[in-house]
Amino acid sequence: MTDHPTDLPIPSEAVQMLNSLYHPVIVVDEDGSFRFANSEAEQFFSAGLAYLARKRLQDFVPGDSPLFFLVEQARVEQTRISEYRVDVSSPRLGGERLVDLYVSPMAEAPNLVVVMIQQRSIAEKMDRQLTHRSAARTVTGLAAMLAHEIRNPLSGIKGAAQLLATSASDEDRALTRLIQEESDRIVKLVDRMEVFSDQRPIERSAVNIHSVLEHVKTLGKNGFARDIRILEHYDPSLPPVFANRDQLVQVFLNLLKNAAEAVRGREDGEIRLTTAFKPGVRLSVPGTRDRVTLPLEFAVEDNGDGVPDDIREHIFDPFVTTKPSGSGLGLALVAKIVGDHGGVIECESQPGHTVFRILMPAWREFPAPAESDEQD
Repeated sequence: MTDHPTDLPIPSEAVQMLNSLYHPVIVVDEDGSFRFANSEAEQFFSAGLAYLARKRLQDFVPGDSPLFFLVEQARVEQTRISEYRVDVSSPRLGGERLVDLYVSPMAEAPNLVVVMIQQRSIAEKMDRQLTHRSAARTVTGLAAMLAHEIRNPLSGIKGAAQLLATSASDEDRALTRLIQEESDRIVKLVDRMEVFSDQRPIERSAVNIHSVLEHVKTLGKNGFARDIRILEHYDPSLPPVFANRDQLVQVFLNLLKNAAEAVRGREDGEIRLTTAFKPGVRLSVPGTRDRVTLPLEFAVEDNGDGVPDDIREHIFDPFVTTKPSGSGLGLALVAKIVGDHGGVIECESQPGHTVFRILMPAWREFPAPAESDEQD
């Protein structure tokens, strides 16, 4: 096949703009040959521009994919087309790929078609991030109301029970103790919810995630996960995460405890802790206009029974739990902490395999301003 040029009949500034996008963008001609691919597209197809210029789209995507119909329709009708949840899966692309497609003919060259690919997993991560933040705000308002409306009356109820206990019979004294214990339990629940209303800036620094996971593992092996096998698969070259160490300990301690409860009683029960470097996801930082790359992936996996289908989509919402005596605040707090760090958490679950995956920003050192700039 003859090599196809990768220069386009559009200004170089437009090419630079395409290269700056966070989504894969390709330009193909009438026979499906690549005429352009931005840097994100090179990652998507796992091939450089020089290699793609010698190939056709059919070499990467199955011929029966709706993508080809959309490209042809856009070229023939000279119209823009959007299609969501399009399957472009193939062994060449590394497995299952559900994407959103935005297809448009190129005005300067009608025989060329521009295709922007939005990876569905990234779009869903963004949706989940917004959902988790909304859920946290709901608990924040509820916590403020409960702190005022419940704590004070409970204090009076507990005090009255203590007074009754001084003159009650042994049988009645057991009831007054029950009142006191239940009052204390509700106060502790309110205290846990008040954590959601903490809006102070997070003190963050360069944190070694493997040190955090080792600390959490040690706590687990000396307590709730004493008899459970915990495997580790770490990327030793991983850069530090930009985070608050104590809050990360809280996050992974909660996830490890949930995993331990999921596999308890199984002879083959095990938990797997993994870390990996996977660039490509960029999200907005809460409270700022900045966008941050989330290349660090941390996961807690277990081979328990899995999360029930009916609550899987709401597992990070407050008061959602599978435990008979659970409060349903643990994972909601985990989602809040991760969201406050500008990160994303997701859960994938089926019988025999559940994974909680967290994407977080890496730490990078910002240079101090030059003295001459301060004096000007």
